[in-house]
Amino acid sequence: MALIQHLDDKVRFDQQVDNSLSYVLPFIEQTQPIKKGTTVFEVGTAEGGVLLPFMDRGCFCVGVDLVQIRIDLAKGFLAKELAAGKCDLVCQNIYEDSFYNKYKNFFDVIILKDVIEHVYEQEKFIPYLKEFLKPGGQIFFGFPPWYMPFGGHQQVCSNKWTSKMPWYHILPRPMYKGLLRMGGESEITIQGLMEIVDTQITIERFERIIKKSGLKVLHKQHYLINPIYKFKFGLQPRKQWAPITWIPFLRNFVTTCVYYTVG
Repeated sequence: MALIQHLDDKVRFDQQVDNSLSYVLPFIEQTQPIKKGTTVFEVGTAEGGVLLPFMDRGCFCVGVDLVQIRIDLAKGFLAKELAAGKCDLVCQNIYEDSFYNKYKNFFDVIILKDVIEHVYEQEKFIPYLKEFLKPGGQIFFGFPPWYMPFGGHQQVCSNKWTSKMPWYHILPRPMYKGLLRMGGESEITIQGLMEIVDTQITIERFERIIKKSGLKVLHKQHYLINPIYKFKFGLQPRKQWAPITWIPFLRNFVTTCVYYTVG
């Protein structure tokens, strides 16, 4: 069944803050100093919790999302920071000229946390992000590989078995959709899950896009147990066994999350 963070906005925000403070920020800091004056841009900011630890370090942050209600929630949770001029939160497409002209070559760090797997035309989108980086700037990506047990995001389902059954999202599209309908999932839920089928991304394809984009992997970490599972399920994060990370394709099935910084 759907987890509490899928139903409670404040719980979701608090988990974003905790995960960012404990894992995302320290990971980025291994290759990019995070200090007062650092400019940070989050694509798909949702409720904005990922950005709060960066603001607490003195960073100026910009969060963008295509869903107005998510930005409205972020503005509520980060009202104090907004009033203090520590951040800007906007509902806008970053391909728009007004956004491009305002923020071209502006950011030290760009963050995409559980976002790239939702983005269409990733081969176009990832190199476009470079336009917003200062010289020496870096991009953080954190995402679940498509073939991992819940890479289809089926955990958002309302039915007990459709939300907990692993790997069935990799079945042929008609079979996957049929199982979701048999489980009583709404058409809105099914439509959202089909979008993940359309935009699925593996470790190998991600790394190919990075290379083709003229970017270099600066640091990476594969996880057997996703750090966010600490807050979702009470499971302690666990890094992937190194030999598994060397096996193309197979590693996708048993790696629940990957972190990368590229630049």
